[in-house]
Amino acid sequence: MNICQGAGIIFSAMDNSLHSMSSSVGTGALRVFLVEDSLTIRDLLVENLTTIPGIMLVGVSDSENDALEQLSHEHYDVLILDIGLKQGNGMSLLRALARLPEHEKRVKIIFTNNVSDTYRRAGEQYGVGFFFDKSSDFLQLRALMQQLASSASTH
Repeated sequence: MNICQGAGIIFSAMDNSLHSMSSSVGTGALRVFLVEDSLTIRDLLVENLTTIPGIMLVGVSDSENDALEQLSHEHYDVLILDIGLKQGNGMSLLRALARLPEHEKRVKIIFTNNVSDTYRRAGEQYGVGFFFDKSSDFLQLRALMQQLASSASTH
């Protein structure tokens, strides 16, 4: 699994996730679901992600239970989530999704302030392909999403 930090390794580490994504993403928009409890960060992400051609935001949540409920009914290609949430946490959400085979091939991205190696290893166990620090990696997340959207539109 590819746990990435910083622009220098994003594109070299994306190949496996792009390949697995191409089998689950049809032509058209890349369907993104966002789980973030900070209204400021959530608004910033929504504003920026929706300006990327080929990305469609299909859902937003600020808590584990609400996200799990929405994700059980909503088709998505990419899940972007924080570890700390209003209720529950992103790791518990990933653990619950890991038990559901239909969520296995989705691209999972952690975007958090909790950047310890422990969280990185736990994320890796639950299929997280990319791990970004909110305080320094916003542009790298945006670049990744542009690449994923571009790849989705060509498959």
